[in-house]
Amino acid sequence: MGEQILDVGIIGGGPAGSSIAAYLAKAGLKCAVFERETFPREHVGESLVPSTNRILREIGFIDQMDQVGFVRKFGAVWTTEKKPVYHVKFDGMEPDCHANIRFEERQQAGVDRNYTWHVDRGKFDLLLLRHAEKLGATVYEGVKVRSVDFSDPDVPRIIYSTGTQEISARFRMVVDASGRQTLLGNQLKFKKPDPVFNQYAIHTWFDGYNRTAAASDKGYDNYIFIHFLPISNTWIWQIPITETVTSIGVVTQKQNFQKSAASREKFFWDTLGSRPELHAGIKASEQTRPFKEEGDYSYGMSQICGDGFVMIGDAARFVDPIFSSGVSIAMTSAKLASADILAAAENGTFQKKAFETFETTMRRGTRNWYDFISVYYRLNILFTAFIQDPRYRLDVLKLLQGDLYEEETPKVLKIMKETVADVERRPNHPWHALLGDLTVESPRATF
Repeated sequence: MGEQILDVGIIGGGPAGSSIAAYLAKAGLKCAVFERETFPREHVGESLVPSTNRILREIGFIDQMDQVGFVRKFGAVWTTEKKPVYHVKFDGMEPDCHANIRFEERQQAGVDRNYTWHVDRGKFDLLLLRHAEKLGATVYEGVKVRSVDFSDPDVPRIIYSTGTQEISARFRMVVDASGRQTLLGNQLKFKKPDPVFNQYAIHTWFDGYNRTAAASDKGYDNYIFIHFLPISNTWIWQIPITETVTSIGVVTQKQNFQKSAASREKFFWDTLGSRPELHAGIKASEQTRPFKEEGDYSYGMSQICGDGFVMIGDAARFVDPIFSSGVSIAMTSAKLASADILAAAENGTFQKKAFETFETTMRRGTRNWYDFISVYYRLNILFTAFIQDPRYRLDVLKLLQGDLYEEETPKVLKIMKETVADVERRPNHPWHALLGDLTVESPRATF
């Protein structure tokens, strides 16, 4: 590459990196993507939310999603074990053991389909990266970025290695899309552990599982399922990958995990055993991949942009996978950052103030996700009550569709937090005994 100076260097070729590369290359900027792995590779985070459809359409990739044949996702289902207390009404609301929602119930601006997709991330990420390459981005795979040298603030230098050789390349600015490696967050010491969430996951794929085993009705084969468990702050995801293959993952707090791999697999099956109908169905199917663990789930950054850089996707923030928010936040952050980068390129400056719109919008949206997830963990049944209440159903659906970046605090979220606070204050409340360990007013991380 010599000393040629390109416009933007992008660290990481996942959905965040590929999406921002596509936006920038499509607009005519010269950018390069540095990906340490060689695609395809396995990855967790296999379900999209409808707001990602806007981005797929804007970068010219949405038709390919249908052509490839990814499983269409029309909505979501939540299930729990049956308890009599679930049928106790409060303020006109009555939670239930099952709740479901269809995306088509609420129209979204810029979304022209009543579905999004579940994806095999190996295939999806590869296709998205190749799409960015076709649009003009230069892609380097199998190279490991070591650091970014900001000694010349106008031309940061990405230092990377391939094999035993160390090389560097200069850019007008750098985008960190390195995912949970959080390269710049670690280098610049911006990374902060989340003070509340400390979630881990163990997951794998199964072939032949009956996906409607825990459904209250037929017709939900290709929905995402979230199964509540009678274990504090623990739940199961069920995501269709193909017509017969299903991703199953257990998410729990770190202290629930044991040290050895064997005991963790035992934990997976013992946890499923708390919902016998799930355990029986999954045991009867064929496991097609080894168990894989995901840790370091919950963190943020004290700073997500600065002179000559922005952080996007998991490189900037990750809370919890409960609402399939990972890929959505990654691609939305790419969309927002690309708009500020293009304006900065036109104005000839890549100083921190050029990225104020990106930073403000992303922090607002991720804060709303954070509060939504906090309420969810604090009182699971509140969620099913609000979903089934016509006063709030579409407002909750709006959040689940990924539309939560424009309002400081969505009205329905404010009501949910107030309701939980009321349950907390009243020991005799019929829902009080079902409160989880995480409190709604837990101090947010300082980022």
